[in-house]
Amino acid sequence: MSRKQMLARPSLVVLAVLALGAAFLPHHHPDAAPNSLQAADIAWMLVSTALVLLMTPGLAFFYGGMVNRGNIISTMLQSFISLGVISLLWYVVGFSLAFGDDIGGVIGDPRTFFMFNNVGTAPHPTLGAGLPLVLFAAFQLKFAIITPALITGGFAERIRFWGYLIFICFFSLFIYCPLAHWAWHPDGFLFKWGVLDFAGGTVVHISAGFAALAGALAIGRRRSHLDGHAHAPVNIPFVILGTGLLWFGWFGFNAGSAMGANAQAVQAFVTTHFASAAAMLTWMVLEAARGQRPSAMGAAVGAVVGLVAITPGAGYVAYGPAIAIGILASGVSFGAVVLKNRTTLDDTLDVFPCHGVGGIVGMLATALFAQKGGLFTGGGPTLLYYHLLTLVVVGVFTFGGSWILYRITNLIVPIRVNAENETHGLDTSQHGETMLAA
Repeated sequence: MSRKQMLARPSLVVLAVLALGAAFLPHHHPDAAPNSLQAADIAWMLVSTALVLLMTPGLAFFYGGMVNRGNIISTMLQSFISLGVISLLWYVVGFSLAFGDDIGGVIGDPRTFFMFNNVGTAPHPTLGAGLPLVLFAAFQLKFAIITPALITGGFAERIRFWGYLIFICFFSLFIYCPLAHWAWHPDGFLFKWGVLDFAGGTVVHISAGFAALAGALAIGRRRSHLDGHAHAPVNIPFVILGTGLLWFGWFGFNAGSAMGANAQAVQAFVTTHFASAAAMLTWMVLEAARGQRPSAMGAAVGAVVGLVAITPGAGYVAYGPAIAIGILASGVSFGAVVLKNRTTLDDTLDVFPCHGVGGIVGMLATALFAQKGGLFTGGGPTLLYYHLLTLVVVGVFTFGGSWILYRITNLIVPIRVNAENETHGLDTSQHGETMLAA
């Protein structure tokens, strides 16, 4: 029996048990009282949820265009498959771990919403600001989906598909859900510290950046990287298409985090756009300043860095500071990429320099420019102190926890492909498919 069969057969049993439980276990889905909800808020949050979902296929194109020809399909599928895997995990227990009844400020009770029990159209008293709880859960699910997908750029072109599936299950349950509880649950300890993470700068981007860094180190360098071969993106139009989809979807990511059709959503919508525009132009100017020709790849990466950086403060900072955050994050991430390229670190698609560092810059800048409590807006240094402390806590937890999870995954199934499969490309070795035309 092959290793694939050994993993697939118990997976089928799990799916069969899930099907039986979902179909026949008693579940309670409370209905909202008639005329108790705001139609405009529901409409906007439905749209926002769809926009955030679109970001994951957008990320697939963004990453898929950056790898070599033999790894396009595998790289894109690593993002796309998260839509399936994480959705079922979220239904069973993920939503409970992130937003269930608080246990010590660090995790939710897995029994609270187990298999979406007690999740219906009725609002929750503390979650979702008067939205149907099931809509709040669906919106938050899309964040849980894209976070492990972001990590894949750190170990692109060398990970075994089954090992990847196991790892993202572990990451979602043991890293993402606790972080979401810490920062976004009213009883989470970061929330009680007053830490500001409007739409996932810490929970999504910093965590993905540190997990990608741990993965690049734990899995090791690609053979081509060891041989000193330059990495050349195979399909720049894919990258541009992916960037456009991400930018479009990010309006749901950030403006949707206002949890309604309100003034804060409008503010987050506009700050998101300004930060990305400023970061895109900054990256291209920096390329020119170093004697390079301004590149489409640079414009795309710069735009995404700006989106990452404004995420934690999108609903908290004014429009001018949003532009400053985009420019600052683009400059710092550009420098981080240059520095990384002088080391032996093989973070294939620069996840840590862009998402990790961009998220860090945005998180700290939020503490400086937040309209309420920011250091530069008369709030004093308290918020900045808590953000610095949070950075240390989240960085250690995410990097160390991810490192352990990579090691555990490797004990279950070798997480890295062999040298022959890596040379031929993961499209054929892992999926038996080929990209016939770029």
